[in-house]
Formats: sequence, structure tokens, C-alpha cells
Amino acid sequence: MPRPQGRIMVAQNRKAHHDYHIHDRFEAGMVLTGTEVKSLRAGRASLADAFATVDDGEVWLRNAHIPEYAFGTWKNHATRRNRKLLLHRKEIAKLERETTASGKTIVPLAIYFSDGYAKVEIAIASGKKDWDKRQTIAARDADREARRELAARNRGER
Repeated sequence: MPRPQGRIMVAQNRKAHHDYHIHDRFEAGMVLTGTEVKSLRAGRASLADAFATVDDGEVWLRNAHIPEYAFGTWKNHATRRNRKLLLHRKEIAKLERETTASGKTIVPLAIYFSDGYAKVEIAIASGKKDWDKRQTIAARDADREARRELAARNRGER
């Protein structure tokens, strides 16, 4: 059976853009067990508290929740186990350099299937302060209001 083409989204970390300034993005493969893949194909995963670390030249996804497969046996996987991420050596070196030098962290943004393979999109991010969050919300509201006014003007209401 041929693999499905394209990108099939499984889970997104929506709070990441609210809580962090996103800098560089990377696509990484994930080392998974069979029941984890089946659970992901069912569309079940959560990145709410997840983060990534670089340990001894390897990148690990920590605290990501992939629930047990409903039809699994006693060999089902642990839901919040550490999962190894597959990246090129230069990308791992860049991640390690960025996170050790300054106050940045590695945040997972999404889990998806790309051409049949489970992938995770990670990013180097720095935390936002409260005033940054308020500034982002105010800019979004102003943009929404401007689009609303423009749409009303184009309809001929004003």
C-alpha cells in the first residue's frame, strides 16, 4: 500500500507562539514504537508541557504525551517517555550552541506525518515577558479591527 503524500497534522503546540519568541525552526524525525505510531495515526497526542533537550550530542523530546493505543496489548508504550529526535549533526550542534549560550530553549511546535513518516517541528525560542504578551495581543486586536473596517468599507457600508 503506498504511503500517503503530503503533511497530515496530528498535534500542535498553540501556546508556544503565545509564550515564546520563535527563532529558528527544524524538522526532526522521531524514534517511536509501533503502538506510538498507531496512536499518532489515530490523531491522539499533546505537546502542552513538552520541551526538547540536547544530551551528549543527541536531542530528546521530553514530556510529550502520546496516549496508549486503545487496541494495544501488554506491550503498549509509556505515555510520557523520552523520545529521541533524529537531526543532522550540524543542526544538533546549532541547537546545543544556541541553548547553552543564552536564555533560549527548544520548543516543539507540531507533530505531523510527512510522506508517511512521523516528524516533529521544533524551534529555538526565547520566553516572552508579560508586556510582550500584552503587546502581541494588542497588535493582533488592532489588525483584526483594521481588517474588519476594510471589509465593511469594501461592502459599501461606510
